[in-house]
Amino acid sequence: MRLTRAGMVAERITRGFWPVWTILFALIAALAFGLHESLPIEAVWSGGVLSICGLAWALVRGVVRFRWPSREEALERLDRTLPGRPIAALSDAQALGGEDAGSAYVWRRHVDRMADRAMEARAPAPDLRVARFDRFALRYAALSAFALALIFGSLWRVTDVPGLVTGGGNAAAAGTGPTWEAWAEPPTYTGLPSLYLNAVEANALTLPEGSRITLRLYGEPDTLSVEETVSGRPPLQPDAPAAPVDTAAMRAIEFEAIRSGRLAITGEGGRSWQLTIQPDTPPEVQFAGEVMREADGRMSQPFSARDDHGVEAGRAVITLDLDAADRRYGLATAPEPRDPLVFDLPMPITGSRADFTEALVEDASKHAWAHLPVRMQLEVTDGRGQTGLSEPMALDLPARRFFDPVAAAVIELRRDLLWTRDNGRRVSQVLHALTHRPEGLLRNERAYLMLRVAMRRLDAALAQGPLSSEMRDELAEAFWEIATLIEDGGLADALERMRQAQERLSEAIRNGATPEEIQKLMDELRQATDDYIRQLAENMERRGADEPNQQADGGQTITGDQLQQMMDEIQRLMEEGRMAEAQELLDQLSRMMENLRVTEGQSGEGQRGPGGQAMEDLRQTLREQQQLSDEAFRELQRQFGQQGQGDGQQEGEQGQQGQQQGQQGEGANPDGMRPGEGRMPGNLADRQQSLRDMLRQQEGGLPGAPSDERDAARRSLGEAGEAMEGAEEALRRGDLPDALDRQAEAIENLREGMRSLGEALAQNMPNQPGNQGEAFGQDSPESARDPLGRTTGQNGRIGTDENLLQGPDVYRRARDILDEIRRRSGEQTRPSEELDYLRRLLDRF
Repeated sequence: MRLTRAGMVAERITRGFWPVWTILFALIAALAFGLHESLPIEAVWSGGVLSICGLAWALVRGVVRFRWPSREEALERLDRTLPGRPIAALSDAQALGGEDAGSAYVWRRHVDRMADRAMEARAPAPDLRVARFDRFALRYAALSAFALALIFGSLWRVTDVPGLVTGGGNAAAAGTGPTWEAWAEPPTYTGLPSLYLNAVEANALTLPEGSRITLRLYGEPDTLSVEETVSGRPPLQPDAPAAPVDTAAMRAIEFEAIRSGRLAITGEGGRSWQLTIQPDTPPEVQFAGEVMREADGRMSQPFSARDDHGVEAGRAVITLDLDAADRRYGLATAPEPRDPLVFDLPMPITGSRADFTEALVEDASKHAWAHLPVRMQLEVTDGRGQTGLSEPMALDLPARRFFDPVAAAVIELRRDLLWTRDNGRRVSQVLHALTHRPEGLLRNERAYLMLRVAMRRLDAALAQGPLSSEMRDELAEAFWEIATLIEDGGLADALERMRQAQERLSEAIRNGATPEEIQKLMDELRQATDDYIRQLAENMERRGADEPNQQADGGQTITGDQLQQMMDEIQRLMEEGRMAEAQELLDQLSRMMENLRVTEGQSGEGQRGPGGQAMEDLRQTLREQQQLSDEAFRELQRQFGQQGQGDGQQEGEQGQQGQQQGQQGEGANPDGMRPGEGRMPGNLADRQQSLRDMLRQQEGGLPGAPSDERDAARRSLGEAGEAMEGAEEALRRGDLPDALDRQAEAIENLREGMRSLGEALAQNMPNQPGNQGEAFGQDSPESARDPLGRTTGQNGRIGTDENLLQGPDVYRRARDILDEIRRRSGEQTRPSEELDYLRRLLDRF
């Protein structure tokens, strides 16, 4: 009963007096955070009066509503928590049947059960929830503020309140006299920390320009004063009226330091500092080279910028140089006013912005000033808002070039229309003349129809009056699409058809399509690729006629036979069930077709010098050595195929050998054997001897002037010949594993010799035809990559002429190769001789 009554008392106190401690918590938090020190004295007095009134109201409200719980209320509360209300039953009496012994017995038994149940009573927990009274959770907000004041504030500031009431100053000043605090806060963009001047021992300080000085003076107004000459404000004249007396216990003074001078706090305990202000110099920006024009119309302008604290932002402002423009034809009329063309300069994402070099890369091909004389000026801004400008640079605004005469004419009409809408009738007349007899001029029917539609829209708009800016912009966009379609011709459509054919073939590979479906899709890919090559060749021929030095896609070259052999390799891999490798090679083909240019014929011997011919002979020797090594390995597999493979796998390998020999033709079978016929080691040895003799002839006729690179090439070729001789002897002994090792050594030496010879030719004959854009045994951009990521050899052969450990990430490449060797060595279904060979590789590396 006592616990129940105590709980009811707690409930009624909580519900009646929660506004009291809510106001108290909020008031203490405000005082602990020093709110009374920063507010005007009138606001402090007003807040104090309101707080006292609120506390009085809350106390009166709580006292009026509070009522001490009685014993009966506690019994009722306790009884409600028990099943059957046993306490009420114990105080009841039998109303009927008191004379009946049976009824009296039943009643006594009932009373006994209620007594037992009452003995199990426990005091109920008090319900202290006041959410229905405090719907805005003000009590929690005040409690949170109080907790933060305990952690981050100072409860000693509450003792300043009596000083405010009596006007006697703060407690600290009353006990210790006048005091002061001072801070110097540099601008945030400098990244420098704030200084607490009370703790700084030196009297000479160096601060950046714009530093914020904050002073707080505690005590009577006439005890401490401030003298400074760093803010630039005029000093107070002797005969000037005095400033109003600040009767507050604390005075706050803030100003910005913009020049060197003296800062002093005069009075008891005062101090002075000699401040040296470092001026914030404006940022600087300049061009770091000539503008570079990309093939797709983008311009790349390098620039460098610097600032003492860092550049915040920058932009490039491009304006039309009207005096330098060729004012003829559509440019003869006055142009419509246009805002300057503005590009944001790229800023470093990481690192310092105090001194950096970047490149502005933008495409202004669709702008009205494309290819016209302009003046470009760079502008950068620092954190203080100061601006730095570069010297203006005069240039023709870089944009995409159109080599097709009709496309160039459409672009010129577009430029005239954007120059001024007054050129609308002239543009309409030229369009009528251009489309009057389009035979032989407009070969693209779709482009012709689009041009006629644009012409009719222009005529209709001119018939209604002056051309609107919206219609001008729509027509300019239409002219751009037409010119692009004419310039690219069917190239874009052919490329899209080739991509779709590649996607369909990739989907068929992933879904496990039948061989008939794959063959059909492969034929579609061949046809689409042929169309793309033809269109690309026509475009390149047109570009070369108009601009002989123009090179597309970095001067990369690939022939039709190379693409044909690569697609043959894709089909062979699919027929053998090696779908993953086929998919990888298909992806390589897709990337290569988008980045390479096309030349007709095989290798263009008419344009190849002696150095190029020597390189081609070495490449042919390397290819034949690789073929010979492949055949020796297949011969080794066939000899031991029954030990580690079934008949089906052996037949697949023989079919693969026959297919490859059939693709090579008679030139790849010097011994006259029919495709698919097995080769004995003796025949392989004769071919190896022929290759060694051929290499000796090539070694004796190396072109070029004597140099270290040429001597290195001769040494590498000599070592390759010795390895070939060792492979020949091993083949005659029938030791195929040893022959494979020596052949691999010969291939590596051949590659090294070709690289050295390429370097020698590049140094001795840099301008010789055939030295530009050729591999010379090095990695070249025109080389595709096989499924293992290796650069392919010449004529589309899926082999590699490169050092596998070249490039910036050689360690990852070596690790990938070792992982692949380990994976294959763990497949026990492979022939034992192949497994032995793989284990020897692991032991060696």
